[in-house]
Amino acid sequence: MECPRCDGWLPQAAHYCHHCGHDLVSQDVQRKKSYAAQPNEPVLSFSPVSTIMPRGTAGHPGTYRVALLITLLIMVVTAALGAVPLALMVAAFAIPIVYIVYIYDVNLWEDHPILVTLLAFVFTFALGVGWTLLWQQLRGTNAMVALPDAAQPFHTRGFLVMVLLVPVVGEVIRQLGPVVLASRKEFDDLMDGFSFGVISGVAYAAAETLVLYWSMLQIGFAGTQHIDALQMIVLLLLHGFVKPIIYGTASGIAVAEFSGLGKGYDGFTGRYLRGVALAIGVVAAFNLIIFLSGLVPNGGVSVILALIGGVALLAGVTLAARNVLHVALMEAAMEAAARGAGVGADGELHFCVNCEMPLLPDALFCSTCGLGIAAVQRVPVPAGGAGEVPDAEAGAADTRQAQDQTDRTEEER
Repeated sequence: MECPRCDGWLPQAAHYCHHCGHDLVSQDVQRKKSYAAQPNEPVLSFSPVSTIMPRGTAGHPGTYRVALLITLLIMVVTAALGAVPLALMVAAFAIPIVYIVYIYDVNLWEDHPILVTLLAFVFTFALGVGWTLLWQQLRGTNAMVALPDAAQPFHTRGFLVMVLLVPVVGEVIRQLGPVVLASRKEFDDLMDGFSFGVISGVAYAAAETLVLYWSMLQIGFAGTQHIDALQMIVLLLLHGFVKPIIYGTASGIAVAEFSGLGKGYDGFTGRYLRGVALAIGVVAAFNLIIFLSGLVPNGGVSVILALIGGVALLAGVTLAARNVLHVALMEAAMEAAARGAGVGADGELHFCVNCEMPLLPDALFCSTCGLGIAAVQRVPVPAGGAGEVPDAEAGAADTRQAQDQTDRTEEER
């Protein structure tokens, strides 16, 4: 049988098309019930690990989850025993270290480890430290870093700095290294751009957490014995695990839009600007949650409310990222199907101007969104050097000419 999406040949028992990934059994045209990076999960599911580490879930589905759970357990145990400085270090670097191991495991850097590590992690981390030190001085209050043992007074300047200035400047910092990497030919794939954004985001989060809670490292183990262990665990869970994934996922979405679908990277398009705006909004919402929870008189209630708000925000940004990645994987499959249908490995692919998915050879319609190619003026279609599809008027003329020829043939008969 043939796939209705890419016209590829398939065995009768196939569930998914091995060319384009189309679901042949269900009526789920866009495969929303089967996430391309983890088919046993729907696209709209709260699974942060398979979202930020899509290339590692197939070969090692539980490895990275187990690694994060182990680091989380170490953080909880050390904080409960009063070793707050050690717990803080574990919380700050757990996700960055696991993610660097992930990048090494899947060879995301295409044999350029120094370049990727410097631009995606070290560069962002250094700028994050400097910027956090600066905005702490601009804010003029310790509302975000003090342990929530009492309600913090509302501070207008601190509010404006945290909710407006910090998200904007911070996102610019998180975009610099990944954008430079994504503009290189070997890294212009959307999946690469997303991963670079994630590692930049988690690096920035680690830098921010270390600076904000540096005083806990300075006072040592003895000086932190009076801190409530449960509050400390919740606080470190929020800043060491929830915040890095929020920052990384949001920045990853923006860099993914910079890479874009299709050949090469899209660059500074409207979609990229919307992705950056989304990332800024997500971080602003996170800081707003932290700021408002600090106004609650009860310290325990304050950190719990902050954690609940952070997890809810993480769920939203995770769902958005999974949709972006799912579309990207389906696009990659369509590109492979187009090349296999006659374009060749070195051939020139063409892409739909509506959905940016690859067009199959000799296509008169986009197999993904259904756009009629002849209805769009001067849209090229890969047909082994067949040139361009005529515009709408020329297409109509060709149709009339073909009909006239058919009528003459019938008359002769």
